[in-house]
Amino acid sequence: MATVRESIDVDQPLQTVYNQWTQFEEFPSFMEAVEQVTQTDDTHLHWVAEIGGRRHEWDAEITEQVPDQRVAWISVDGTGTGGIVSFEPLGADRTRVVVEMEYEPQGAVESVGSALGMDDRRVKGDLKRFKQVIEERGGETGAWRGEVHGGRQTPDAAVGTQSRVSGTELSEEAL
Repeated sequence: MATVRESIDVDQPLQTVYNQWTQFEEFPSFMEAVEQVTQTDDTHLHWVAEIGGRRHEWDAEITEQVPDQRVAWISVDGTGTGGIVSFEPLGADRTRVVVEMEYEPQGAVESVGSALGMDDRRVKGDLKRFKQVIEERGGETGAWRGEVHGGRQTPDAAVGTQSRVSGTELSEEAL
């Protein structure tokens, strides 16, 4: 099992940063290997990416989501991926984003890439691009302020929210 832990400080308020992260279908705009993310409902995502020169598709379930704190996910199709994205306020207009992932490299190319730290560099690059996008934009493109616990949306989670296009995070228990 391989692990990645990267973080970045973003010059935007906590709520703005969290709200933008929940726009999952926009992930390809800053995630290097991700070609497409489709949100099928409030807790399920279909991913398409090119990793190690191979096209991969998988489904993931959001297992925990707490506004302005964390998003957690696990793969639901046996690919062995999961992670947590947490958000920490560093003042009124600065937020730390921390990505923690575990995954099972598939094949020799991915295993070698993981051993050489390519995955860490990719996540670090993705976070830098996310920072650039949100800082240049100066605000989020949408928000989903609902909560998910144990893979289920809480009954009043969608009240007063905008449309949701993306979102991910995994509970520590799932890692």
